[in-house]
Parts: sequence; structure tokens; C-alpha cells
Amino acid sequence: MYKFIFCVTLLTQFNIVWAAPDLVSTDWLAKNLKHENVVVIDMSDSLQYQRFHIPGAIHLPYQYLNQSKRRVSLSIGPKNIIKLLGQTGISQDSHVVAYDDTGGLHASRLLWELEQLDHPKMSLLNGGLVKWIREGRKISFQAPLPKAKKYQAKNISTSLTASLKEVAPETRDPNTILLDVRSPEEYRGHPKHPRSGHVPGARFWQWDQALDIEKGFVLQSPSTLKKEMKQIGITNPEQPVIVYCRSGHRASHTYFTLRQLGFKNVKLYDGSMKEYEKIKTQPLTKGMQP
Repeated sequence: MYKFIFCVTLLTQFNIVWAAPDLVSTDWLAKNLKHENVVVIDMSDSLQYQRFHIPGAIHLPYQYLNQSKRRVSLSIGPKNIIKLLGQTGISQDSHVVAYDDTGGLHASRLLWELEQLDHPKMSLLNGGLVKWIREGRKISFQAPLPKAKKYQAKNISTSLTASLKEVAPETRDPNTILLDVRSPEEYRGHPKHPRSGHVPGARFWQWDQALDIEKGFVLQSPSTLKKEMKQIGITNPEQPVIVYCRSGHRASHTYFTLRQLGFKNVKLYDGSMKEYEKIKTQPLTKGMQP
């Protein structure tokens, strides 16, 4: 009986590990590119994909993952995501490796969606297309046609999506850290625009501070990123954190970054500032202080 419980515990831990997105190197992808279960997804813009891409990569534009509702950009929802995954040739057994040409800015959004479906194996290519090209690796001009598959999600959850209620100052849990990852100008707000600035109490950390541009748009080392987080008071891996930006785009990348650092209780505010600032009863703070 003890052995059975022990094995179940190990399997549960294994599933939890796989449920979180990880980071793979260009070396790893080059060795596993032709593996039957590896599905490479290119989320660069259409023009770039047509110019060249990693051999065998299937193109999935970022905008396919989103829909506009009253000028607020939101996820197309799990049912539509599941349909899209099947059309792209992704099944529950696929190890999805996503990349783009902007350091994972677009690709991390797909990984967030996959995580909400408890997809077992999903990875971001560290450095993406930029690092791949800088290393002189093979490229392709041929666009493969994906073989449609039926995607069956293990679980469907919205537990990684923060609501307006969780973000708004009057209803937010005081133990939750709110992180604004836009530019300093956006966070500071404009003196002539009353509905600008940031959510009161939100700390500031620009999303692209996670990237080492000189080394090919790879993520900064874990030690460097942990120092960055420590400076803004994010140190406890159990601490609830909600990330937001203008439309949930840049915040997806920060969500991925925090998950890589071992933070377990992270959510993305999908509606982000486009939703929040439309509600005139919700307060905004100007300046560089939370």
C-alpha cells in the first residue's frame, strides 16, 4: 500500500512539473527537430515566416489567439483554443515548442493557453529565431501543411486568469502583488490624459528586462532575474502575483518568466489596462510610485 501511494505521489509530481512550461535551447531543438512528437510553432509575424523559418515549423499568428470585445483584447477561450490546436496539428501527446523573433513575446502567450489546458509538454525556444539564425543553423522557406488532429484537453481551467475583481484596489487580496510590465511612460501616465497611469499599488518592472539582447534575445540567467524580482519585493515562490500590461500581450512573457523562476501562484490579467481604464469608477495613479 505504501509503495502504491509513493508511486501515485511521484506521478502527481511529474504531471505538475510537465504542466508548467519550460525552456529549451537551440541545441536541444536541433537534436529533436525530427522527433515524431515534437511540434514546432512559429509565432513570428507572417512576413518573417514567409521569408524563412526553422525547418518544419508551423506558423501560428499571435492574433489567432485573441479576440476583441468592446476594444478589449481577450483570449478566444478554451473551446476555440482547443479547436485551433487541432487544426495546427497539435494533440495531447505533442511536445509543443514555440518560438518567435521577439524573444518569446508572442510565443509565451500560446504557452499560457496550453498551461490552462494542463498540456503535458510545452516549451519556449530560448532566443527563438534570432539565436537560431545567429548560430548559422538551417532554415526553410517551405511552409508545411499541418495534419489536423483531435485535441482532447486533460483539464480546462481559468485559474491562471485574473479577473477585474482580483485586480481592483477595493476587492484585491492584500497579499497579492500586482505587477505592471509596460513601459515607464505608460506606467507613469500622461498629465493631460485623466485615464492614464497604473492601477494603484501596482509595482513596475518592464517586461523586456527579462531578455539578454546581446546574447540573442535569450532569457537572462535565473540569478539575474531573481535579483531583479528581489528589487521589487517578489521573493516568495508561494506569493500570489498578478501581471498585466496594455492588452495581456507583454504580460504573458512576464508570466512565463516568473514561472521559470519557480513562482507557483502567478496569474495573467487578460483584459489588462484596456479593460481597467474603461471603467471610470476604477482609480488610477500617476507617477513612478506604486
